Amino acid sequence: MPKAESITAAAITAVGRLDHVGVVVRDLDAGAAAYERLGFRLTPVSRHSGVRAPGRPVEPFGTANRCAMLRHGYIEVIAVVEPALFSNNLERFLDRYEGIHILAFGIDDVEAHFARLKETGFGVSGIAHLERRLATPLGERLARFSRIPLPAEDAPEGRVQLIRHDTPELLWQPHLLDHPNRVVALEEVVLAVADPEEALARYARLLGAAPRGNGFRLGGDRFTVVSAAGLEEALPGVSAPALPFVAGIVLRTDDGNAAIGRIVEAVGVPHRRDGRRLIVDPAAAGGAALVFVPEGE
Repeated sequence: MPKAESITAAAITAVGRLDHVGVVVRDLDAGAAAYERLGFRLTPVSRHSGVRAPGRPVEPFGTANRCAMLRHGYIEVIAVVEPALFSNNLERFLDRYEGIHILAFGIDDVEAHFARLKETGFGVSGIAHLERRLATPLGERLARFSRIPLPAEDAPEGRVQLIRHDTPELLWQPHLLDHPNRVVALEEVVLAVADPEEALARYARLLGAAPRGNGFRLGGDRFTVVSAAGLEEALPGVSAPALPFVAGIVLRTDDGNAAIGRIVEAVGVPHRRDGRRLIVDPAAAGGAALVFVPEGE
């Protein structure tokens, strides 16, 4: 008979949403400027602190980010800004390519999901706590996060994690959510791999959900897995610099793509149209293909 904690973990609801992606760039200022050029309103620079392993003290990390906070999900632009400090493996990611290396799926009950992942064979070692100071209208505040990061052998794509925001009100501040490009939501992540069948099976265990076709439905969000050959159909014009490759994201706008269309034409950003979708080349967005879709698409 299974132990009580096993019953709890087995009964936990499947992961229900995309939380954010992290675009790892070599230069934070240049990476942030690329996103601002595309009409995103980014947060001020925020430095990370955390613990390297369970039981160790909080220490400053050498990484920092700026984020595009959306009404649903967000995009993190992240880089090493102080190489002498702990970088959390960002250099290893950049050795492969500049672009999306962080996949975060949102959860509420971090302890139950940790138990579930242990039961399903992932080599997770504990719940990692991260924090960073954020500017707010009332002054600087400390945002806290509880993460379950997968070890490298379970996550060849990069830093794959389940995350709970312990202070969500500090991230989703109302004045940060309106963007000149009218993007309101992170809707889909596209991952290209050498063996889609293996990746789908692994993510089924991670997410606690069965795949539908070539991916997963997470509430209203999608996580799509394609082969290198299938990448062209999913993201026309995008090729993989290496496999696995977190190739791009789909972003919903609330104005039929009118604002982003004007922006890319005005500033000369390389892009193409695929039906009602507008696709920005990875070279213009820190190595990540951005697909803008109107509501209802």
